[in-house]
Amino acid sequence: MAARVRRPMPRWAASIIGAVAIIAVWWLFSATAFTPAEGTDFTPVPSPWVVFSTIAQDGLAPYWSVFSVTITEALIGYAWGNVLALLLASTVLLLPQLETVITQIAVVSYCLPVVAVGGLSIVILGGAPRPGEPSATAIFLAALAVFFTTVVGALLGFKAADKASLDVVRVYGGTRLTQLRKVRLIAATPAILNALQIAVPSAFLGAILGEYMGGIDRGVGITLIRLQGDLDSARVWAVFLISAVVALAGYAILGFISRLVTPWVSGKATA
Repeated sequence: MAARVRRPMPRWAASIIGAVAIIAVWWLFSATAFTPAEGTDFTPVPSPWVVFSTIAQDGLAPYWSVFSVTITEALIGYAWGNVLALLLASTVLLLPQLETVITQIAVVSYCLPVVAVGGLSIVILGGAPRPGEPSATAIFLAALAVFFTTVVGALLGFKAADKASLDVVRVYGGTRLTQLRKVRLIAATPAILNALQIAVPSAFLGAILGEYMGGIDRGVGITLIRLQGDLDSARVWAVFLISAVVALAGYAILGFISRLVTPWVSGKATA
């Protein structure tokens, strides 16, 4: 009797189960470990229902006015960081002797202390922007947050090219640039897209950390500072929740694009 082949769980089902599990654990901690102190209603971890009702009561408009600035910073930093990372990775392919130097630069950028880098960037890039405009420090930290991931992912992808295909290009007189365009880019596309997908939440987090450095009047980071100072835990967790949704949405969008661009990875036939 042939063994039954188990089908993988659909993505939507796995997402629903994961969301329900997170909310259940969240509620459990709020109801047990983080109950309000005697004589006060304050709790550092309000229940999910309190947070959801707070968002419903406030409406999404006040939150969007805050998140729009941070999303803009994250997108600009994401673009700059990834473009620079891909250019450097491509340079390593054309000049292999630079691989060690580029790899060391990527590792050093990943190990830099964010607090120190953020403070220096405020001094170098200037002070506060105009009201409502993106922060240069937040953009810089968003770019820095994605640089390492994309450099490493691109290098691993470029090295995944089939050696026989590279030899064919070389035999027919192709240069390293031709190998890069005809073979390495195609072979590296899945790895590059995976790195770009992972970099989405990193860019958003980097922008928030940049706003924590100050010099901005509106954004997720500065809003969290204000809400924490007011001991408004419900709205703090509301901002946390919406931040997670924004990061997951960006991650899902890049994943969808990746499946469209590289259908052979998932085993789907191309037209």
